[in-house]
Amino acid sequence: MIWYLVLILLTGAERVVELVISKRHAAWAFERGGKEYGRGHYPYMVVLHTGFLLACLAEVFFGNRQFVPWLGWPMLVIALGCQGLRYWCIGTLGKQWNSRVIVVPGLGRVTGGPYRFLSHPNYVVVIAEGIALPLVHTAWITAIVFTVLNAILLFGFRIPTEERALASLDRVP
Repeated sequence: MIWYLVLILLTGAERVVELVISKRHAAWAFERGGKEYGRGHYPYMVVLHTGFLLACLAEVFFGNRQFVPWLGWPMLVIALGCQGLRYWCIGTLGKQWNSRVIVVPGLGRVTGGPYRFLSHPNYVVVIAEGIALPLVHTAWITAIVFTVLNAILLFGFRIPTEERALASLDRVP
């Protein structure tokens, strides 16, 4: 259980680093006339993702979940692989990457890297990690609850918001 605690703490630290990068990129975007979309759903994302990490720990420690090697090792590989894809997305977007939805007029859609293959590859990461990270230590309730709530947030709010924001880049002023 100690190694799982370390994994979740490292994941949380990584999220804090992402928020610092995101804040820096947001300032850069706003200095260039960036417009934010979907401000209303953002706090729910923060609560959901913070709650996700806490729920992973709570279910494992209070639910006395055991590490099951045939499930845990493959899920760990997937969770770690998600980090590679996540940083491929962040690196491809450069200063346009943000945890918020901010578009800068005059900057086009990014179509390189993983965006050649998918419109929203970072959300593939979020979905896969939302399943894999809890299942590293058989926290199946967290995996199910997060996946359902995340799907509602992503497909009901976040992706439509991003699509509207990206469509604004396609319109000629």
